[in-house]
Amino acid sequence: MFIRPQYFILSLLVVIWMFNCRPSTDPSTKAKNEVLVLGTIHSGHLTDSVYNIDYLEELLVEINPDFILAEIPPDRMKEAMDGFLRDDTISEPRVMRFPEYVDVVFPMMKDMNYEIIPTAGWTQPMASERSKKLRAISIDTTRQAEWASYKAAQARSDSMYKSTGKVNDPYFIHTQEYDDITDIYLQEYNRLFNVELGLGGWENINIAHYWNIEKALEKHRYKGKRMLIIYGAGHKGWFLRQLRKRDDIELLDMKPFLDAIQ
Repeated sequence: MFIRPQYFILSLLVVIWMFNCRPSTDPSTKAKNEVLVLGTIHSGHLTDSVYNIDYLEELLVEINPDFILAEIPPDRMKEAMDGFLRDDTISEPRVMRFPEYVDVVFPMMKDMNYEIIPTAGWTQPMASERSKKLRAISIDTTRQAEWASYKAAQARSDSMYKSTGKVNDPYFIHTQEYDDITDIYLQEYNRLFNVELGLGGWENINIAHYWNIEKALEKHRYKGKRMLIIYGAGHKGWFLRQLRKRDDIELLDMKPFLDAIQ
């Protein structure tokens, strides 16, 4: 069959265009997202002499994220945002427990260009069931050894933390040593009760949190953005262990940002 020259040339141009526009398979040509994990002390930010609200504000400006992956359940985000836009404050019960959001992340959104992505796997029924089960375990006379083992591990962690002389020190909170100390009791808590507590178990709730974090990372993969994960400091070590397995992000250390605001 004879193909007219003009059609042949047009077809060739289409093939060349499709070749040039196809997604690159070379990882070196893709812009990795930068990811940081900020460990918070929740209500402690209201009273601590150093790691306080002013400190968090300065740190957030220095980090200058494009996205904040927050310890906010997705089903609570709309109510929290609607209330903030309406009243200039947070009235959603779960979110208002965390001053890092009430006093820092939401208000500073007015002057900074970032998007808040809710990623917490927490639910009220899960939390209520967990509390109920833990109370039952604590008073069960047949399980005194388990409860004593958990409380002893908790006491060891607290003692080691206090002995560093760096309680609530933001530098120390963002170290491997801090994660190792908190793991002493969290891993014992996990070993003893994770399965029994169901969705509220330590491993299980972190899996639920991280599943939402993973969704955000996948949605924005290779966009060259800066993503800040903000959670209670106890979760930080668990998240970092998972994030280090990814080769599509650049995991940043918090220390240079802490240095910058001194």
